[in-house]
Amino acid sequence: MKIALFSDIHANLPALEACLADIEQRQPDQIFCLGDLVGYNIWPNEVIREIRRRGIPTIAGNYDFGIGRTSDDCRCAYKTDEEKANGAVSIAFTNQIVHADERQYLRELPKHIRVEIEMQEGHPISLLLVHGSPRKINEYLFEDREEKSLLRILEGANADILCFGHTHKPYHRVLNSGTDAEPHFRHAINIGSVGKPKDGDPRGCYAILELDEHSNLRNENSIRVEFVRFEYEVEMAVHAVEKSPLPQAYAMALRIAK
Repeated sequence: MKIALFSDIHANLPALEACLADIEQRQPDQIFCLGDLVGYNIWPNEVIREIRRRGIPTIAGNYDFGIGRTSDDCRCAYKTDEEKANGAVSIAFTNQIVHADERQYLRELPKHIRVEIEMQEGHPISLLLVHGSPRKINEYLFEDREEKSLLRILEGANADILCFGHTHKPYHRVLNSGTDAEPHFRHAINIGSVGKPKDGDPRGCYAILELDEHSNLRNENSIRVEFVRFEYEVEMAVHAVEKSPLPQAYAMALRIAK
């Protein structure tokens, strides 16, 4: 079984189109979107319509939650006054241009998706898809989070595989919630960002999760994750920001992926 997962498009239509074209070539069995369709660029309606047209199961990101409710708060963790001011411009602009039908779609998105995968060997594998964390839509699960803390989150959510976005930085960590003699490996997977990477690589990113008849929770290598980086027309997205009321800092961020 091959599952494609993508997240954090942030109204970047050229990136989404390139991502979906790449996914189609790989012919996954299932496709999921982990939210944050809107914000920071000029194509929120077009991105939403493309996701809806394809019938891709999607959960709400923190930005989607805010725009769906016409809120001026995206629940983003801005660190400086400049970032906060830029963020206020972005959410006001997005609220101004999102259409009513698209807003309603965002408002009705679920907060998570759980998939129970039946395996030939052992118990079913529980795959939980969230945006930030199982606890909060806007909680950041960074790669350097203390192991016991991350493991508690997975165990508390009854997730064997937890997939999420929000930080825009991909990683895969394997944690043992069992013992050396009787292991129970759990997987924490940040799938990166399609339209607003922050890991220094301006290419878009999504993840392919692969399981087969031998996949189980006792073998840490039997569940495989591939992070796919794809090229897209970055300058088209940059120029769209530059010609809009959005802060110019968002244009530069697309070029340097910070």
